[in-house]
Amino acid sequence: MKLIFIYGPPAAGKLTVARELAEATGFKLFHNHLSVNLLTPVFEFGSRPFFRLIAKFRLEIIEEAAKEKISGLIFTFCYAPGLDDPFVASVAQAVERHDGRVCFVQLYCRRECLEERVINRSRTAHAKLNDVEALREFLDRYDMFSVVANYESLSIDNLGLTPREAAQRIIAHYDLTTTSPVVSESGKA
Repeated sequence: MKLIFIYGPPAAGKLTVARELAEATGFKLFHNHLSVNLLTPVFEFGSRPFFRLIAKFRLEIIEEAAKEKISGLIFTFCYAPGLDDPFVASVAQAVERHDGRVCFVQLYCRRECLEERVINRSRTAHAKLNDVEALREFLDRYDMFSVVANYESLSIDNLGLTPREAAQRIIAHYDLTTTSPVVSESGKA
C-alpha cells in the first residue's frame, strides 16, 4: 500500500487537494476530520481521552488498510514537530511492516492566506477550525510549518496553485498511477 500522508496547517488545502488526488488515483481518502467528528460528540477536543483514542483509531485504520493490501490511502493531518513525531513514526512503521510505503506531502502557504481561507464556509461541513483568532492562537502555540522529522517530504506552497495542480505535483513526484488521463498543469492530456 502507498499511504499519501498530507500534512500542514489548518486551511492549507489538505482535504481539497486530497480529494483531487483521490479522484485522479482511485486511492481511498481518510481525512483527519472523520476521526475528530467521531470523537467530539463524546470527548472534548484536546482532552486526554480524545487524544488517546484518536491516535489509536487512526493508527489501527491505517494499519488495517496496509494489512489488507489496499493499493492506496490518503491521510490528512496537522503535524506539530515533537508532539506528533511518535504518532508519525508509528504510522510509518505500521505501513512498512506490511510492505507498504509512506509518501509525505507538506502543504503550506503564508499565514495571511490561511487567515483568508479559514473563514470559508466549506470548512463548517466537517466542523473545522473557522475562526481567524482561533487560527492565530493555534499557529502561535504549534509549529505547523516544519517538515516531518526523519522522513523525506514533498513540500508544496499551494498559494496560486489549483488543487488539481497540487495533486499533479504529488502524482509526478511519487510516480503514482492514475485512473484517468493525467492532465498536465498546462491543461493538456
